[in-house]
Amino acid sequence: MSSNNTPSGCPMNKKAQDSRNETIYNNSLKNASNKSCPIVHSGDALSPDNQMPHLSQEQVPGQRIYLPTERVVSSIPKAKSSEYWEYPSPQQFYSALVRKGWETPEESIETMVDIHNFLNEKAWNEILKWEKMKTCNCNGPKLLRFRGRPQDLSPKARILQWSSKIFPSLGTPLPFDRHDWTIDRCGREVRYVIDYYSAPDEGDNPVFYLDVRPALDSVDSVVDRIKVATKETFAQFRERVKAARQETEGDRS
Repeated sequence: MSSNNTPSGCPMNKKAQDSRNETIYNNSLKNASNKSCPIVHSGDALSPDNQMPHLSQEQVPGQRIYLPTERVVSSIPKAKSSEYWEYPSPQQFYSALVRKGWETPEESIETMVDIHNFLNEKAWNEILKWEKMKTCNCNGPKLLRFRGRPQDLSPKARILQWSSKIFPSLGTPLPFDRHDWTIDRCGREVRYVIDYYSAPDEGDNPVFYLDVRPALDSVDSVVDRIKVATKETFAQFRERVKAARQETEGDRS
């Protein structure tokens, strides 16, 4: 999948690249028996807020090397307090992998955690872009809860899959993961759907795409999706017109 046929429905569809780190993360995804994010999945859910199990910071049996237990604080504010969400430590991340039967080199865990955190920060930044369309007299949106749904294709991903079967040239793959994030928008709950795609490498750089958009479960979200899709369509049309004019002027010269 190239940037030309990335799933639309923006304002996301941007590339996240960092060669060596993403190579390890991408290869781990391709080689894993369960091709999904190793944590934050409903089957492990114990917490109603983040759908995460209570992972120990202790080393697991057979672990060969020490993994840090420090947790990184995200830029994502919590809805129920003045604090920010924390990402799992490398040790917790590795414990989650072991629980799920993933075979991942322990030496790669810290890199995988960096990529995992990076992608989630990107997802939150895209949510903020959508939220800028709203006028709220509060301190901005906050993340209320989130849920991993790797086995559940979103309606959009399913439609893209069907389209690829009818029009193979589209070449749209299945997302390797899906998250549903529910935010607090000035006291109102709004759900976002995030599809995570792994695209073919561009040279030496592996590529991931995030398709972030409000779920179509309210009239307000439907209107927002239509507005953004319309804006994108006109932007693409203007780019085509501009390119055609430049080509015509080049022929004349």
